[in-house]
Amino acid sequence: MKPLIGISTYLEESAAWGPWRMEAALLPAGYPALVRRAGGLAAMLPPGDPATAPEVVARLDGVVIAGGPDVEPAQYGARPHPRTGPPARERDAWELALIGAALDADKPLLGICRGMQLLNVALGGSLAQHIEGHVGEAPGRFGAHPVIPLPGTRYAGLVPGEFGVPSRHHQSVDRLGAGLTASAVAADGTVEAVELAGKRWVAGVQWHPEMADDTRVMADFVRAATP
Repeated sequence: MKPLIGISTYLEESAAWGPWRMEAALLPAGYPALVRRAGGLAAMLPPGDPATAPEVVARLDGVVIAGGPDVEPAQYGARPHPRTGPPARERDAWELALIGAALDADKPLLGICRGMQLLNVALGGSLAQHIEGHVGEAPGRFGAHPVIPLPGTRYAGLVPGEFGVPSRHHQSVDRLGAGLTASAVAADGTVEAVELAGKRWVAGVQWHPEMADDTRVMADFVRAATP
């Protein structure tokens, strides 16, 4: 049986399609497409009451926390940097609740870009609020750069050599959260992937695998989530 993978989404106050313009829960199509290519079934998780997260997670085989806006610095006890974007407090609360519920239930969990940063924050880590060289060449477009696996990690077992990835972010992991290990870095030392020991399968990647053809990380996640 294919595992059911829930993917977090976000609310936009004014989305347009056909003759309509209204509030909508959105998710770039690359996320469910990547889950399907890796052998799973995808379900969109619109933002909701954080108190319901355990019930939602109980019905899933695995959870993906998608990319998106900056995590509010107050979540890790910091003041906003001038380049930090506006807070998305409802989304922060919902996705932190999903992460906590997945960890408590020992469900496979994958954080992508913002999702990796939020996983780090959920475990007591902090973020560098602005770094150079990882944003991409133009607004609305992804850049690309190689990531280097670190020996002895799950990621290195899946992707044993330097590998180019699509990327667009201006924040990154600073202090690692409790139990997290860096499993890949960029040439400038930026942490590009993390994993958590002692759980069934918990990891994060700073890049956007949904924007590429490589399925190795997602396929391993889906295997771990298969009933």
